[in-house]
Amino acid sequence: MKTIKNIAVLTSGGDAPGMNAGIRAVVRTGIYNNLNVFGVRRGYDGLVKGEILPMDAKSVANIIQRGGTMLKTARSEEFKTYEGRKQAYENIQKLGIDALIVIGGDGTFTGASKFIEEFDVPILGMPGTIDNDLAGTDFTIGYDTAINTVVDAVDKIRDTAESHDRVFVIEVMGRDSGLIALRSGISTGAEAVLIPELNVDYDAIMKRLDKSRKNKSSRIIIVAEGDKEGGEVVADKIKENFPHYDVRLSILGHIQRGGRPSCMDRVLASRLGVASVEGLLEGRRGEMAGLICGQVQFTPFNKAIKHIDKINENLTRIVEILSL
Repeated sequence: MKTIKNIAVLTSGGDAPGMNAGIRAVVRTGIYNNLNVFGVRRGYDGLVKGEILPMDAKSVANIIQRGGTMLKTARSEEFKTYEGRKQAYENIQKLGIDALIVIGGDGTFTGASKFIEEFDVPILGMPGTIDNDLAGTDFTIGYDTAINTVVDAVDKIRDTAESHDRVFVIEVMGRDSGLIALRSGISTGAEAVLIPELNVDYDAIMKRLDKSRKNKSSRIIIVAEGDKEGGEVVADKIKENFPHYDVRLSILGHIQRGGRPSCMDRVLASRLGVASVEGLLEGRRGEMAGLICGQVQFTPFNKAIKHIDKINENLTRIVEILSL
């Protein structure tokens, strides 16, 4: 096994709060272990184009509290081709980079697996996505911040909902996963939560709205963007069934990606950053560092990228019980 002396870190795919904390942890753990550390700008696109810069302890000062990613991120069509990956390999070879740490989700780890297969480069991953839909970790970097952002926004919306006796349909992120919607729905006392993992019984939801306490001054419906109907259709159906309700739609959008990472996300990213560097030095490759039951564990990329499509049914039951 080749001795690792130089490593590089990149962030890929959608940004997530806590990525900067992860970058910081990788850089400083690398330096602590007498490694030379490089940062790759704009993810795999920067790897192909050679946007690689040396990093030191000072270069990651005062970033742990910042959202987004200081290294920036981008989609890369070139990296999806063999020629693009070959160019990326040549670029790291020129700088003597022995191994990579990539922070991202499904697409990030799929690309890393291909790169390992073709060029035998040691790579470890860190789960950076607000959707929390990767196997091999209880929580992904950015998820806790995202759901707290949603909760804060919905709490504010409820203030105006109560002032006007309104029904608010609130669409949150989650193209393939409803975990943001589900946990934030419980946290905000939603009447119903609609997510892509479950077939929605609209008749049941309408009956629930009809049978709910008549003296309720506000009603909140949380809809994941990946739901088969989406927030706009859900709002229209409620208007159709309850023309006497004042129904409004609010799409939270990209505010869920931004903002200062929570304490949980900062600590999670820091733990996984340290573990990833140490994992490379131990000879690990092709794995994602995650946190399961409070302990760092490594999961092969091909298992980590399998979307979690089984929702904890107890959580959906809690929504119904507490919406009385």
